[in-house]
Amino acid sequence: MKALVYDGPREVQVKDVPDARIERPTDVLVKITTTNICGSDLHMYEGRTDMETGRVLGHENMGEVVEVGPGVDKVRVGDMVSLPFNISCGFCRNCEHGLTAFCLTTPTDPTMAGAAYGFAGMGPYSGGQAEYLRVPYGDHNCLVLPEDARERQADYTMLSDIFPTGWHCTQLACVQPGDSVVIYGAGPVGLMAALSANLKSASQVMVVDRHPDRLALAEQIGAIPIDDSKGSPIDQVNQLTNGAGADSGCECVGYQAHDPQGTEHPALTLNNLVDTVKATGTIGVVGVFIPQDPGSPDQLYREGEVVFDYGKFWFKGQTMGTGQANVKAYNRQLSGLIEQGKAKPSWIVSHELPLDQAPEGYQHFDNRDDGWTKVLLHPDGG
Repeated sequence: MKALVYDGPREVQVKDVPDARIERPTDVLVKITTTNICGSDLHMYEGRTDMETGRVLGHENMGEVVEVGPGVDKVRVGDMVSLPFNISCGFCRNCEHGLTAFCLTTPTDPTMAGAAYGFAGMGPYSGGQAEYLRVPYGDHNCLVLPEDARERQADYTMLSDIFPTGWHCTQLACVQPGDSVVIYGAGPVGLMAALSANLKSASQVMVVDRHPDRLALAEQIGAIPIDDSKGSPIDQVNQLTNGAGADSGCECVGYQAHDPQGTEHPALTLNNLVDTVKATGTIGVVGVFIPQDPGSPDQLYREGEVVFDYGKFWFKGQTMGTGQANVKAYNRQLSGLIEQGKAKPSWIVSHELPLDQAPEGYQHFDNRDDGWTKVLLHPDGG
């Protein structure tokens, strides 16, 4: 089958690889119809992780079930399904508590919790930027989609990661109706956090970034765009909140945060959140941070450490929640919002490409080229 293979920093190619297949009775085989390029993929694409060469990328996947193992009861051939990026068993201690991003069964490293498709450090599982994908524990991991899914793939494909991740960030930040919310990052996850804050009836949603095309998308759904290249985001947020700061804040950038001059500061957005969220406010962090980053220009962060304004954070009595989204906790409800027309996450989609154009898609998305805000790939040519 054809698949997108990681060959090294900024080197990806579509190659022939061994066919995905049923390996265990509980597996499901899915023909991928839509798979997305995620901002998290770029960490690996740029060589900023320990991703092994020869691995197939892609953790935002949906498609049609073409085969099921003999131990599968619920999922049927022909079903259109969304696949959470985190692979979970459904029966371990963490999964029983809804913490499917921290499954204890699917990691191959006993010191780890959680696994994912085509992701560095999260198991040997192949990604879905390919014609077919093996799905472990298929009854648990496959979300069977509504009848309109085939015609509305640009919306439903967001259920595998970024829509639940944006929602998760607002959950970690404890966003309540009437709250003011500041979101750092207007990439796909930040925009999904803004959409989620709106769905939760936040009174004021502010989005900090410096890319005009992304800020324009935030403005389309009523968020207040804040361009940090035109002045301190701290001053701008404090001015908009009469000096009090936002009730809650969302970090949707991660460890490769840059200042407007292009210098990388791993703790930049974390410290800006401490400054722009009110005393006793809440902060959610879903931007990726990793234990080691040998390629970091920051000496501390090479060991996963950051210079965090903990004293100010403590003095303000703030609360912070972090970590990957437990997609299974949210995807069914968010699917219902899409089905009933309450949410249309596809407004951020800029490009839909066949799989053989994936290398060009990665290059444009990594460059933050104007207008390349979210790229969908169609291995089936659709």
